[in-house]
Amino acid sequence: MQVHPKRLNAMTVDVEDYFHVSAFESVISPSDWSSITPRVGNNTHRLIDLFNERGIKATFFTLGWVAEHCPDVVKRIVDEGHELASHGSNHRRTTTMTRDEVFEDIRISKDKLEQASGKALLGYRAPSFSINKTNEWVFDILVEQGFKYSSSTYPIEHDLYGVPDWPRFKHMRKEGIIEIPVPTIVKNGKNTGIGGGGYFRLYPYWLSKRRIEKYMTANNEPYNFYFHPWEIDADQPRVQGAPLKSKLRHYVNLHVMEKKLGYLMSDYNWGTMHEAYKDVIDAK
Repeated sequence: MQVHPKRLNAMTVDVEDYFHVSAFESVISPSDWSSITPRVGNNTHRLIDLFNERGIKATFFTLGWVAEHCPDVVKRIVDEGHELASHGSNHRRTTTMTRDEVFEDIRISKDKLEQASGKALLGYRAPSFSINKTNEWVFDILVEQGFKYSSSTYPIEHDLYGVPDWPRFKHMRKEGIIEIPVPTIVKNGKNTGIGGGGYFRLYPYWLSKRRIEKYMTANNEPYNFYFHPWEIDADQPRVQGAPLKSKLRHYVNLHVMEKKLGYLMSDYNWGTMHEAYKDVIDAK
């Protein structure tokens, strides 16, 4: 039986390959990518199959690189009724770029995705949630390029991202764009991440479910969940030379992710970001 069956929540996928992730950037350079066999295409097709089996529509925050190298994936996403959104061009964190570089990164991604899909994009998610107090001007760029919403902030303490004192719920930014943060709950006075990814793989499902329930009971907001195609790929190549911390983050519990994802899909009601937050996005 579904919990809170009338509440529509947002299922989201950050479409990138295992060699794109920030955890491995110290040992895999973008110049190496052309020599690596992509797995993101097959993994994303597998996810679409899983969603279709359950009648779930999802939002796919997709790299421009994926549109260029796997256009069949992008076409299938939109042809089968899912939402396509931007995840930047090459998974370069916005905090590592100048304003002009970010503008071009987002523009190129948007152009490639729209050309491959034939659909105008509404949403954007910064790689590794890399918008913080040092580069709030990214929101100005998103408005300038016609995006209606962003899901680029995670109000937690983390070594790669996070602004703990930023809003926890959807809100209109001063720049004129809707920001939809990754969900958190407050525990012992601190925000705790419950939005998916590595936290979801690390913790037993019963604990993740209890935290989601706490969020949904305390708030009327939709819950939004994120993960990556490589997280259902336990057979992916192991990257040599990466820091131990990075390996632990990336590889922990890959073998149980698909099973846990099945529980999550069955326990709640899912749709796209646009569907779950339609009232604020369409009012923009």
